[in-house]
Amino acid sequence: MADDATPRPLADNELYLERVFAAPPQLVFDMWTQGEHMMAWLGPASARCAAADLDFRVGGQWSARVELETGSVLLMAGRYLEIEPGRRIVKTFQWKSGEGDPETVITLGFYDLGDGRTRQTFHQTPFVSVARRDRHVQGWGACFEHEQAYLDTLTPKGVPS
Repeated sequence: MADDATPRPLADNELYLERVFAAPPQLVFDMWTQGEHMMAWLGPASARCAAADLDFRVGGQWSARVELETGSVLLMAGRYLEIEPGRRIVKTFQWKSGEGDPETVITLGFYDLGDGRTRQTFHQTPFVSVARRDRHVQGWGACFEHEQAYLDTLTPKGVPS
């Protein structure tokens, strides 16, 4: 998406989610750029991100290891394609734990709503099937719930979400 601030009709191989967080834009951006933050929220509430290695620069690699309560391990990795500090991240994403899906591209946008809140946009494409896309909708939705819970521990109360 050239301008991910304004959603457009999506193809079946695309995913678009947005979330408003009661936190300043730089902090929400940092959730994606600092391993210690990512380890606190990546994965559903019943999972634990055991490792997040981020070489946060254009061309840098990233990887993460999420351990599920079932004992399963999810490995994911990619590289950074574009970075606009505080505003936008474009990176690749690929499962490394046997799912066999091709590499996708994730575009994240961070928009200051001017009242202590930030709108985070998330676009990922291409998916091999609607079913695979829908599994990612569920997975990222759970991650963003976890991200909100973690942000709540870092931000003062009283800011509407």
